[in-house]
Amino acid sequence: MAGMPDLREVTVGTGAGLDTADMVLNIGPQHPSTHGVLRLRLVLDGERVLTCEPIVGYMHRGAEKLFEVRDYRQIIVLANRHDWLSAFSNELGVVLAVERLMGIEVPERAVWLRTALAELNRVLNHLMFLGSYPLEIGAITPVFYAFRERETLQTVMEEVSGGRMHYMFNRVGGLKEEVPAGWTKRARAAIGEVRRRMPDLDNLIRRNEIFLARTVGVGVLTAEQAAAYGASGPVGRASGLDLDLRRDDPYLAYGELSVPVVTRTAGDCHSRFEVLLDQAYASLDLAQECLDRVDQITGPVNVRLPKVVKAPEGHTYAWTENPLGINGYYLVSRGEKTPWRMKLRTASYANVQALTTLLPGCLVPDLIAILGSMFFVVGDIDK
Repeated sequence: MAGMPDLREVTVGTGAGLDTADMVLNIGPQHPSTHGVLRLRLVLDGERVLTCEPIVGYMHRGAEKLFEVRDYRQIIVLANRHDWLSAFSNELGVVLAVERLMGIEVPERAVWLRTALAELNRVLNHLMFLGSYPLEIGAITPVFYAFRERETLQTVMEEVSGGRMHYMFNRVGGLKEEVPAGWTKRARAAIGEVRRRMPDLDNLIRRNEIFLARTVGVGVLTAEQAAAYGASGPVGRASGLDLDLRRDDPYLAYGELSVPVVTRTAGDCHSRFEVLLDQAYASLDLAQECLDRVDQITGPVNVRLPKVVKAPEGHTYAWTENPLGINGYYLVSRGEKTPWRMKLRTASYANVQALTTLLPGCLVPDLIAILGSMFFVVGDIDK
C-alpha cells in the first residue's frame, strides 16, 4: 500500500532450510525472579542463552550523595536501607567507620550485643533466601518453614529495637539503649526453637531429587572467576574462596570467637544453597555464645557524645562481613558535621557481575536457577 514502510519477514527458529535469527529478550526490570528491579538483556538462540548483560540503576536513590548533606547520626538511616535484608549489618559498617575516624572506644557490653544482633540479622537474611530460592524453581513449601523461623527471630529483634526491618539500633559510640530486662533469655529461647525446627526445612530441600536435578552442576563459578569478579560471602565461599572477615580481619567481638567458615568447592547452585544453609546453623551458635557473654558483662551500651558530632579531618575504610558478602565503607571527612564523601562497596554489586560469565551457554530455565543462587538484593546494587 502507498505510504506504508517496507515489511521484512524474519523467521526465528531452527530447522533444515530455515534462516535463523537470535532473539533479544529482556528479563525484568519487573520480574518475579529478579529480587527487585534488575534487568537482564539476553540474546537467545532458541532456549539457549548466548550473552547476558545485567543492566542496573532502576532503583538508584543516590544514597552516597545524600550522605554528604546529613550528619553522622542521620546517615545511619540511609545506610541500613540498601540491603534491606541486612539492615543491622549495614548500620554497623557506617558506625564502625565513624568511630574509627573519631577514635571512639565502644563499651564492651555494646560490642558483644552488636555481635549477637549482627549474627541474628545474618540468620534472618539467610532464611529469606533459603525460602525464596526453592520457590523460584518450583518448590513452594520451604518458604513457609523459612518464614516461620524468621518470625520467631523477628520477634526478638523487634522487641530490642522497635523495628522489624530497619532497626536503627546502632549509634556512633554504641547502641541506642539498653536491651529490655530478660531479653537475652528470650532471645536464647528463640534461637533454641529455631535450631530445633531447622531440620524441617533442611530435610525437605537439601537432598530433594528435583531440587538436586535443578541445581547440581548448574551455574558453576570457579574460584578463579569468583576472585576475579570480587565475589564474596556465600557465593565466593561456595566456589572455594576461604575468606571471611570475621575470622581473617576480626572486628567487634569476633576476635574472641571461633568463627566456623562454611565452604564448598563445586561452585554450583547447590553449593551456594548449602553454604547458606550451613552458615545459618553456625550463626545461631555464634549468636547464642555472644548472648551468654552479654549476661556476664555489666556497664553502659554507649558513650556520651557532644551535641554536634564532628569527625576530624581525614579518611578511613571499614569493611564488614555482611550476610551477602564483604561490604566496604570509605569515609572522607573535612572536619565538618557531615561526611565529605562516603563510598559504599556492596556485596551484591560484585556478585551480580559474575552473571555475564555464568549465564552464556545455559538454558532459560537454568537461568532462573542461577540468578536466584547468586543471593543479591537490588537495592544493594543500586544504592
